[in-house]
Amino acid sequence: MSRPAIRLLGLGLSLGACLAGLPCAAGQEPPPAAGSTLTLDQCLRFALENNHRRPATALGLQIAEAQHRQALAGYWPQLSIEAGFQHASQTPDFQFPASDFATPAQVITVAPGMTIPIPAQAIHIPEQDVKLMDPDTTSAKLDATWLLWDGGMRAGMRRQSESGVEIARAEVRRTDLEIQDSVTRYYYGAVLARQLHQLGQDTLERMEATLSLTETMYKEGSGRVKKTDWLDNKVIVETIRATVAMLEKNEAMAQAALANTMGLDWRQSVVPAEREIPFEPYAGNLETLAGDAYQWNVDWQELESGIKALEGAETQAASGHYPKLALTVDLNRYWNGYDAGLSTSSNKSNWTAGIGVKIPLFSGQLVSSQVREAHARLEKARQDQFLLKEGIGLMIRNTLLGLDAARKSQAATGAAMDAAVENRELNTRAYESELVDTQDVIKAQLLESLMTAQHDKDRYDHIALQSQLTLLVGSEVWKQLQP
Repeated sequence: MSRPAIRLLGLGLSLGACLAGLPCAAGQEPPPAAGSTLTLDQCLRFALENNHRRPATALGLQIAEAQHRQALAGYWPQLSIEAGFQHASQTPDFQFPASDFATPAQVITVAPGMTIPIPAQAIHIPEQDVKLMDPDTTSAKLDATWLLWDGGMRAGMRRQSESGVEIARAEVRRTDLEIQDSVTRYYYGAVLARQLHQLGQDTLERMEATLSLTETMYKEGSGRVKKTDWLDNKVIVETIRATVAMLEKNEAMAQAALANTMGLDWRQSVVPAEREIPFEPYAGNLETLAGDAYQWNVDWQELESGIKALEGAETQAASGHYPKLALTVDLNRYWNGYDAGLSTSSNKSNWTAGIGVKIPLFSGQLVSSQVREAHARLEKARQDQFLLKEGIGLMIRNTLLGLDAARKSQAATGAAMDAAVENRELNTRAYESELVDTQDVIKAQLLESLMTAQHDKDRYDHIALQSQLTLLVGSEVWKQLQP
C-alpha cells in the first residue's frame, strides 16, 4: 500500500510544481513595496506602466508614423537654399590676343574741293587682359521642384506607409494583450501555488495526527494495527513533508515570477490578494461568436494591413510605366565687388522657371517584372488570409471546447472533492474505533488531497483559457461574453 499511496500523493501535490514553476520575465523597475499584496487589477495596471515591451512597441509606432509623414512629403514642393563664399587664387580674366587688320586706300573729303588721300595700311591691336570679376564671390541659390504627375507612385507609397502605421498600432495592442495574458496567468498561478502549499500543509498535519493515532493503537490497542502499518504511515508522512518543502519553494518562485512579469526587480515578490481562483463561466453562445471573432485577432488585422501595403506597392511599381512631370524654379543671386565683366547687375541676379518631363522608353522589362512580383506577393498574401482565417477559427474553437471541458471537469472534481472530504471524515472516525484498516484511512486522506488539487487545477485551467481567448480575439469580443 505504501508505494501506490506515495504515487497517489505525488500526483496530487506535484501539480503545484508544474503550475507554480513559471518562467521569470526580465524587469528592472523598483517595486512599489517589498512583498506587496496586490489585486489582479493593481498588477495589470502596474505591468502596463512598467513593462519594457510597451516603450519598444510605442517607438515602433513612432517610426511608422514618421515614415507616413515622409510619404506625404512627396505631395509638397521641395524647396532648398544654397549659399556659399568663394575665393579664387587668381583674379578671373579674359585674354584677347594681339591682332592686325588691313585698311584699303581711300580718299576722305573734308570740304568742297578739298580731299585727303589715305594710303592702304595695316593696323596692329596689341594683346589685352580683361578683368571679369573680383576673386571673392558670395552666392545664394533657391531651388524649387514640384512633382505634378507621377503615375501613382506617391499614392502607392502613401498607402504603404498608412498600412505600416496600422500594423504598428496592432503591435501595440498585441503587446498590451500579451502583457495582460501573462500577468493574469502568473497571478493565478501564484494563487494556485499558495493553495497547493496550504493543501500540503493541511495534509501533513492530518497525516501526522493519523501517525500519532496509529502509534498509540499498535502499542495499546487490540492488535489489529501493527507496527508495519505505523512504518508505512511514517514513510508517507516524511514523503509529504519533503513535498511540502518543494511546494513552499514553488510558491515563492511563483510570486517572484509574477513580480518580474510586472516589470519589477528580480529580488522582489508580489503576493496575490485573492485567496482562491474565481470560477465565472460566461453566458452566451460561444460557438456562434467564434465564427466572427477572428476579425478582432491581432494577426488578422496585421495581415489585412499588410495586404493594403502590398496593394500600394503594386501601384508604386506600376507607376514606372508612366511619365513624370515636374515644375522647377531656380533663383540665383551673387555678390562681387567688381561691376564690369561678368559682374554686371543683370548677371548678379536672375531666375529661371520650367517644366520637365521624364518619359520611360525601355528598361529591359525591369518595370514589368517589378509589377508582376508585387502582384504575386499580393495574391500570396490573400491566399494566406484564407489559411489564417481557418487557423484562427480552429484555435478559437479549441479554446472554447477547452473552456467547456474545464467547466465540466471543475463541476465533476468539485463533487468528487466533497465526496472525498466526507469519505476521509468517515474513515478517520471509523479508524479511531478500529473499524477500518490503516491503509483505508491513509488512502482516504490522499484521495481528498488529490481531488482538492485536481479541482484547484481545473479552476486554474478555466481562467487560463479565458485569458488565452482574450489574447486570441481581443478584449472587444470577450466583453460581449460577459453576462
